[in-house]
Amino acid sequence: MTTIQLTVNRKAYEVDVDPQMPLLWVLRDVIGLTGTKFGCGIAQCGACTVHIDDAAVRSCAIPVESAANQSITTIEGLSADGSHPVQRAWEQIDVPQCGYCQAGQIMTAVALLKKNPNPTDEAINESMTNICRCGTYNRIKKAIKLAAEGA
Repeated sequence: MTTIQLTVNRKAYEVDVDPQMPLLWVLRDVIGLTGTKFGCGIAQCGACTVHIDDAAVRSCAIPVESAANQSITTIEGLSADGSHPVQRAWEQIDVPQCGYCQAGQIMTAVALLKKNPNPTDEAINESMTNICRCGTYNRIKKAIKLAAEGA
């Protein structure tokens, strides 16, 4: 076990964990932020997407030691009341069906819009590689475009 300094949603944490423990499990089981979901465990589905220094990463495949002393943002850190433009667009378009993957989808969309505030369909397709078992891809794309307009 090692003590690791983390900054999550602008709050400092000291966690005493195995440095190779996936960031996902530190966020969920140690810190108690359960909005980030476990999907596949091999960084393929994107349900566990969080931001490290504004870049979307799959937290199930990131050892916690590599996130030390960086700024981590989870779905809980986007806004306290769901008022982030992407969250508002998701609600307005009624994107979720089952909703399980949506935190990861939203985090990926936020990172995309930070890099590219007005993405084309092609740019959305290239960036949004998260898997949605319910197939809400068309609504996701529509919500991203709405958020880009300033939803």
